[in-house]
Amino acid sequence: MAEDSNSAPLVAAAAPAPPVAIPRTRRALPALAVWLRDLVISLAISSFIIVFLYQPVKVEGTSMMPSLDDQERIFVNKFVYKLEPIERGDIVVFRYPRDPSKSFIKRVIGVAGDHIRIVAGQVFVNGRPLQEDYVSEVYADQRSMSEVDVPPGSYFLLGDHRNMSNDSRDFGTVDSRYIYGKAVFGYWPMDKMGRVK
Repeated sequence: MAEDSNSAPLVAAAAPAPPVAIPRTRRALPALAVWLRDLVISLAISSFIIVFLYQPVKVEGTSMMPSLDDQERIFVNKFVYKLEPIERGDIVVFRYPRDPSKSFIKRVIGVAGDHIRIVAGQVFVNGRPLQEDYVSEVYADQRSMSEVDVPPGSYFLLGDHRNMSNDSRDFGTVDSRYIYGKAVFGYWPMDKMGRVK
């Protein structure tokens, strides 16, 4: 019988090969490598964020009550002041000018060029009384302070707990080079979780 020249040659189908069992250890290695890779990437991203962007800090002391409590945990944005200026009302973390190994947290009351005066606890900025709804009546004090001119590149900082705060009334204005972050978000305790106001 002649073979049709247009038809493909017939090939016998091979019997299917039996499945090869892969040892468990060989199957686990790729999964472990992927898990380790993801862990290293996560740690690298976290380190970058902590080193360059956000730093978790613990508030020690009562000088910022009721805004921030003793032992409260917050995130400080260390990058924000490279993009925008420090403004009145910001809560900033800075190195204590008299001992830079210590860090303080206070609120910005005056910026460069401002004239600050305190009369019986009432703060005046450039001759106008400052409305401070963040200072509870319980934490106010009656101290007075003669007028201070805030020099260029410096800030006048006060704690919200006025009768328990070591601040610019005591150590003077703070140069911008000492300020390294802005308090932005509280994460502990849970009932105070949220943006720092």
